[in-house]
Amino acid sequence: MNKKNLSKVIATIATTVFLGATLTGCGSTAKENSEGSNKTDLKIAWYASAPHPYFEDVKKGVEGFQKETGITVTEQIGPDWKQESESQNIEALAAKGIKYFAIYPSDPASANGLIDELDSKGINVINFGASTTEPTKAKFYVGTDVKQAAMDATEKLISLMGDKGNIINVLEVLEDANTKLRKEGVEEAVKKHPNVKIIQEISGMKSNEEAVQKIQDSVAANIDKVDGIIATGDTTSVGIAQVMADIKKKGNTRTIHTIGIDTDPIVIKAIQDGYMDATVSQNPYGHGYLSCTLLKYLSAGWKPKAGQYRVDTGTVIVTKANATNYQDELTKKTAEIKANLETKYLEKK
Repeated sequence: MNKKNLSKVIATIATTVFLGATLTGCGSTAKENSEGSNKTDLKIAWYASAPHPYFEDVKKGVEGFQKETGITVTEQIGPDWKQESESQNIEALAAKGIKYFAIYPSDPASANGLIDELDSKGINVINFGASTTEPTKAKFYVGTDVKQAAMDATEKLISLMGDKGNIINVLEVLEDANTKLRKEGVEEAVKKHPNVKIIQEISGMKSNEEAVQKIQDSVAANIDKVDGIIATGDTTSVGIAQVMADIKKKGNTRTIHTIGIDTDPIVIKAIQDGYMDATVSQNPYGHGYLSCTLLKYLSAGWKPKAGQYRVDTGTVIVTKANATNYQDELTKKTAEIKANLETKYLEKK
């Protein structure tokens, strides 16, 4: 096992134990009959579009739910980002009698066709991580306000740059339902600052190797004018961490501020070592844990309250100052949301 994988294992164990203890403690004050008994015949499925580090982190929340409740969740990760693949796989799961789904919609518009079909059969769907186009028959969206998170990250970067300079915008996979929103968020934030501009946008990175190569090429082509780099994907953030470490180790003295998203150990170490400035931590544990918890409520007869479709699980900007304890804030946020599900998001009719 290499050092990166060992770090991930240690981080996973620590986070899962800490979150599980905190959230179980929060849930112990609620009446069991309010959210339904921990019945083992409840069939829940969790579906993600394609292999991606984000989904591995969300799975930790799904596993935390299973450990806490004793309810088995069928977990499946699809082969690609195509809605056709997702629809076929989910229909196959539904044919096995599963009535409650947490899904990441591969295409926010066409996924509604799948959800409409499932809804007509009495099957409940919650979106996690990305929302289908509204109006939708999905009961909830559990995840990040991705456009706002991208805007917040951009504002942080611009502040570090002194409200002036040139930015390279590093997107991840254009097929991802959230990439368009993140692109819009970055561009809208930049428009508010007349002395800041995006000098290059790069995208289409599905692996760390692709990310490192494209980011290296972009930085090399703009080394005399780039002042900041923003990445709004996990893979691209890792790429920035590796490229910036290499640049600084080679003695380049140009100041290039950088901010990413998600909390891969490579990114966190780059922040602690001074190679990156910051990253935006989503709450993937909450995405998995809360989406399954809401499905359990729905199985017990609870209904979504009008106007409460979006469950924003929060973000934290991680810098060197909070790199070792940022997870505490997200754990607190998840516990608060769980404690307020019956009063803010759900009702019994």
